[in-house]
Amino acid sequence: MRILYLSDVYFPRVNGVSTSIRTFRRELQDLGHQVVVAAPEYPQAVGIDEAGILRIRARGIPLDPEDRLMRGDALRELPARLNGLKFDIVHIQTPFAAHYAGLRLARELRLPCVATYHTFFEEYLYHYVPFAPRALMRCFAREFSRRQGNQVNALVVPSRAMLAALTAYGVRSPMTVLPTGIRLKELAGGDGAAFRRTHGIAADRPMLVHVGRVAFEKNIDFLLRMLVQVRSRHPDVLLLIAGEGPALPHLQSLVRRLQLDANVRFVGYLDRATTLLDCFRAGDVFVFASRTETQGLVLLEAMALGVPVVAIAEMGTIDILDAGKGAVVAPLSESTYADAVCDLLDSPSERRRLSIEGMQYAAEWDATQQARRLADIYSRVIAAHGEAFRGKANSRFLPEN
Repeated sequence: MRILYLSDVYFPRVNGVSTSIRTFRRELQDLGHQVVVAAPEYPQAVGIDEAGILRIRARGIPLDPEDRLMRGDALRELPARLNGLKFDIVHIQTPFAAHYAGLRLARELRLPCVATYHTFFEEYLYHYVPFAPRALMRCFAREFSRRQGNQVNALVVPSRAMLAALTAYGVRSPMTVLPTGIRLKELAGGDGAAFRRTHGIAADRPMLVHVGRVAFEKNIDFLLRMLVQVRSRHPDVLLLIAGEGPALPHLQSLVRRLQLDANVRFVGYLDRATTLLDCFRAGDVFVFASRTETQGLVLLEAMALGVPVVAIAEMGTIDILDAGKGAVVAPLSESTYADAVCDLLDSPSERRRLSIEGMQYAAEWDATQQARRLADIYSRVIAAHGEAFRGKANSRFLPEN
């Protein structure tokens, strides 16, 4: 099978969408399929790409230095750049320029088109358009998602909660719950002791770790306020935050206001294949408080590396945490969450139990099986599209009125 991915983000831009695309691409290729990714160019992307990544000319986005907007003229050149390559299906990964380019390309090539709904925009947009009324942004996000969801042949959604939300919006396209899964072979190794030595952290210092984009929707404010209460019982506790993002100046300011300078350390982006694994392993507990995750794969990554998790179970994290394995589910209460963290810090035996349990549970989320399921979705959509196209002219990609 030959698949064309279109996305508004990809590495070196680090986020869950980039990770999901790369994970599925590598797994599908291991299964014998061909996957080409069309994504924006980034100034720092030169020389990092493997074969099959087509970079689209892009420009900067005001107030958003991490992302790039693909140019319309460059997207219109995409068919010519494909050099006669034949595809069986188009898979849209993001809802901006890539969505409309994917629809147009699928229509021109008479191909079926699927999309993955990665981001819960209803609880996301208002963080980045703070001058607009929150209720208005939620209504816009719902209508935007409904309209785009009904423009494709099928939708892939990463969690049951996201499926319920899109159904409530009025999305009628066939939807399948399919999380990305994790590549266990990429989550082997890691040297926590070496990480602590490199960063001057004592081997016996209690350390909490958070890995992810440093963004407002990640609810890291909550973790900092919670940390104040943990510090009352463990004065030398350290919260290490790995990642970068637009909320960093705000969080640094909050650290100062809460007088947590000695208890919080921001280390920026770490190399996913080396130092990030070390960072995970260095932690006694992995903490996570996002309420808008559509998957929460980072929880599984922590478990796969043997780190006990304390997290809030909302949206996509519910599907992971419902099993009650390798993790402690905490409510959105700073004091109760802090109690859960302190209980683990006080009990090495419980941490060991959760570590073993978590590694066994994470192995059940193997990405290879998820890729097989995605290939089955493609096959069904391709077959249905072929039947429809043979029966009558296909108008599936015409925008809704």
